[in-house]
Amino acid sequence: MNQLKATGSYTLLSIATLIIMVGTLVAPGLIGISEALGVADNAILLITLPALGAVLFAPLSGKLIDKFGAYYCVVIGLFLYGFIGASVYWLNGPAAVFTNRVLLGGVTSAVMAGSTVLISQWYTGKARLNMIAKQGMAIEFGGVLFLFVGGILATHYWAMPLTLYLLAWIFLIMLFLFVPRNSPAEKVSETTEQIIKPKALSLKGVYLMALFSMSVFFTAFVLLPVAMHREGYDEQQVGTLLASISLVAVVAALFMSKVVKLLGELKVLSVAFICYGIAYFLFLQMATPSLVIGAIICGIGFGFTVPLLNHMTVELSPAKVRGRNLSYFTMAIFSGQFLTSFIEYIPGGINNIWLSGVTFCVIISIILLATSNRAAK
Repeated sequence: MNQLKATGSYTLLSIATLIIMVGTLVAPGLIGISEALGVADNAILLITLPALGAVLFAPLSGKLIDKFGAYYCVVIGLFLYGFIGASVYWLNGPAAVFTNRVLLGGVTSAVMAGSTVLISQWYTGKARLNMIAKQGMAIEFGGVLFLFVGGILATHYWAMPLTLYLLAWIFLIMLFLFVPRNSPAEKVSETTEQIIKPKALSLKGVYLMALFSMSVFFTAFVLLPVAMHREGYDEQQVGTLLASISLVAVVAALFMSKVVKLLGELKVLSVAFICYGIAYFLFLQMATPSLVIGAIICGIGFGFTVPLLNHMTVELSPAKVRGRNLSYFTMAIFSGQFLTSFIEYIPGGINNIWLSGVTFCVIISIILLATSNRAAK
């Protein structure tokens, strides 16, 4: 039974908002920031390198969480997140700036995995699934909110968006005030574990689905600005469409636990990849109505995958190795994000990528559905 007060729950959700924004925060003012930091020739790396850092440091983060406890790792992670994120203001040149971004991503992996472990320690059963769904909502909401605020701040001075990294210190104070250091021992019976644990997908399968989902989701974010610009859409229209995808993902995550109860984990994942495939097909059309409908369906796909896969990782992980397993999940998530950096090298142009994505998503959906039906027999 949950013993954490509302302020503590709100604190854990607030921490989750920092995860996606780690790289995307600089996107609205990317040109000005990259020029000021002396990395204008490789500006895109300011966005993608934190994802690489999260991948590289995730195993270490997991070991530290299991050895020293999630609470202490989140405390240190939040402090370093604010310090490393904001301190890039005083750096210049590729070597120093890009090292800073990689380290920031590494710290983010500890914050993400550690905060999820804290949720798993304070919540069980349905309450845990609901809370992790809310965590997924908070992650996406953070992306929308900080992109919007960062864009406003960037219009005043190139470095002002960097101050948002210091929110981690505010959340650190909230952690000290509202989340007790010692969480209650988990009291989940063997019977309950048998009910809530997914039977048909291993941890490696969960990680693979997380990698696939994040790759498909972020590919849309990489391709849509380019494709829409070619069709004459302006920056505001592109930004609005991308923000709407994230907002829909927030709403979808809210209903995810109810849909899982109705269909089961694997069928929900199958539906999610079908949603991705339909969205890609609609993006191929490039007409305004198809873009809007595609954005809605793409957001549903994300809201039905990442929060659910996060929960499945928790349920498949014994408490003593939960930090390590969640760090691998973090690695899968950020690997999917980082791999989209190379999407432009796929031959055949953007239309070929959309079509390939449709085929890929349909195949994954069929495999998940077949696995679900086989497990049910």
